[in-house]
Amino acid sequence: MNTTLRRALGAAAAAALGLPVLAACGGSDDKGSGESKSRTVTLVAHDSFAASKDVLAEFTARTGYTVKVLKSGDAGRTVNQAILSKGHPQGDVLFGVDNTLLSRALDNDLFEPYEAKDLGRVPDKLRLDDGKHRVTPVDTGDICVNYDRAYFADRRLEPPKSFDDLVKPEYKNLLVTENAATSSPGLAFQLATVAKYGDDGWQDYWKKLKANGVEVVDGWEQAYNDRFSGSAAGKKAKGDKPLVVSYASSPPAEVLGVTPAPKEGPTGVATGTCFRQIEFAGLLKGAKNPEGGKALLDFLLSKKFQEDMPLQMFVKPARDDAALPEVFTKYGAEVAGPGTLAPEKIAKNRDQWVKEWSSLVLK
Repeated sequence: MNTTLRRALGAAAAAALGLPVLAACGGSDDKGSGESKSRTVTLVAHDSFAASKDVLAEFTARTGYTVKVLKSGDAGRTVNQAILSKGHPQGDVLFGVDNTLLSRALDNDLFEPYEAKDLGRVPDKLRLDDGKHRVTPVDTGDICVNYDRAYFADRRLEPPKSFDDLVKPEYKNLLVTENAATSSPGLAFQLATVAKYGDDGWQDYWKKLKANGVEVVDGWEQAYNDRFSGSAAGKKAKGDKPLVVSYASSPPAEVLGVTPAPKEGPTGVATGTCFRQIEFAGLLKGAKNPEGGKALLDFLLSKKFQEDMPLQMFVKPARDDAALPEVFTKYGAEVAGPGTLAPEKIAKNRDQWVKEWSSLVLK
C-alpha cells in the first residue's frame, strides 16, 4: 500500500482505538557486547511498516530476540538500497517488496531461501516464488476505484462497477487517478488495465478514458484528500471528483472511530476495477543474525502478527485463518477476482508500459 496512505490511516487507527504504534524501532540498541548484538534482529522495511508494541514484545518473549526496525523510504527505495548493499545488508530481514518489484529483488539474488513456519496456511496463489521460498507472503491489498455514495445517490445514478463502466458518458469528468510514473497506486491501476485488456488493448482503453475526462494528479494524497469528494479530507477541501483510484481498505478507514457507527460507510468500492498487491518478506543474504531472521519470518506469519496488521497497515493477512477486525468485515469490500500479472511480466514491461502510458495520457 502507498506509504502516505498507510501512515495516515495507521495513525488514525491508533488514535481512534488507543493502540500503541511502533514508530521506528523496538527494544534495546546494538551497542554493547557481542551477546547483546546477537539477541537483536533487524527488520529493513518501507516507511509504512507498523506493529503494536505488545505484539513485538510477544515476539521477544517467545524467542529472546528484540526487533529493531530500520525504515528506508518507500518500497521502491527500500529494494534499491537492498540491492546496493547486497552481500552486506543493513539488516537481517527485508519486508515490503511487492509483486510489482519482486522479480527485481529475486534477479539480484537478495535472499536466502527459508520456508517459514505456517506457510501452509498461506494460499498457493500468493506464493509467487515457485516453491523456492526465497520470500514469504505476508499481506495483500487491492487498488480499486472508490466512489462517493452520496454523489451517486443524490443523482439517482448507479456507481460504476467495472473498467468498461468508467468510459461511459454518464461518468464523464468524474474520475481522478494518480500518475503511473510517480505513484504506486497509479502504476497499479495502469497494470490493472493491462491485466484486463491485454498487451495490445490497454492503450485503446486509456485513450477512451482520457476522452472521457479522467484527471491525473501526482500522488494518492492529492487525489484522495484534495480532489475526491467522498473522503472526510476531500469534503473539507471541496473536492469535486466522486471517483478516485484508492484502496479496497479505504472505506473502513473513513468510519474508524466514528460514533455512533454508521449503517454503511460514505464511500464504496468498484470491485471490478481492482489490482491485487502482495507484500513479501525475505531473509537477506549475508545477514548477521540469520537465526533471528528466520524466527522473525516465522512470527510475521503467526496469527498474533497477522491479526494485528489490518489496523496497523490497512492490509489483509496472508494466512487464511487470520481473523479480520469488524470494521473491515462490515465496511470493507470483498474483491473476488482482482487483476494480477506475473512479476516477471511486470519486470520485463513496466518501464515501457509507463512510457507509453505517459505519452498517451499526459500529452
